[in-house]
Amino acid sequence: MTLPTRRTLNWIAAAAVLLMAAHLADWWVYRHVVVPGVNDRDWGRLLRTMGYAPTWGLLALAIWLEGRGREDAPAVAQRRAAGAVVLAMIVGGLGAELLKLLVRRERPDATGLYHFRAYSDRPFYSGGFGMPSSHAAVAFGGAGALHRRFPRAAPVLYALAFGCGMTRILAQAHFLSDVVAGALIGTAAGQWSFIRLTRGAARRLDPSAG
Repeated sequence: MTLPTRRTLNWIAAAAVLLMAAHLADWWVYRHVVVPGVNDRDWGRLLRTMGYAPTWGLLALAIWLEGRGREDAPAVAQRRAAGAVVLAMIVGGLGAELLKLLVRRERPDATGLYHFRAYSDRPFYSGGFGMPSSHAAVAFGGAGALHRRFPRAAPVLYALAFGCGMTRILAQAHFLSDVVAGALIGTAAGQWSFIRLTRGAARRLDPSAG
């Protein structure tokens, strides 16, 4: 059994602190960080689509096509990055939906207070749940996977993902902690997906590797 590395433990600790801080700020942010009609504005729609899985799917397809039909190192890296994006969407999206079913915290209402649905009430239906934000999980999953292949693009990728999460808060569709939890899940899924496919490729090229 492989024990977690110190870096992983530090990441988990930082994530826990960040999530706790977000919970403490939820009510204030819900009341004061609002932009009515954000989803009706061009910039709002643009940022929100970063949390739409087909957006990243099309981007992954474009990257895969760029490396198609060639076996040189850059082409292989292109295809691996495309696969990592798709895998991140699957892992991050399913992870977010599963956590919603476990936590069962509903989306914010006019009171700005937490409300939970009983496990006996539609136990396998996640509609109406807000914790975590699936949009944030998808957006940060795509950014987390792609920035490993295109590190210089990381500021742009994460700015788009951050903007996606902000639209969910500004529209009062999610609490801050919903978005933070989704971002953490997505980032972890993106990183894991890229590393997983990288190691898989290395083993195929060199069976003694990894």
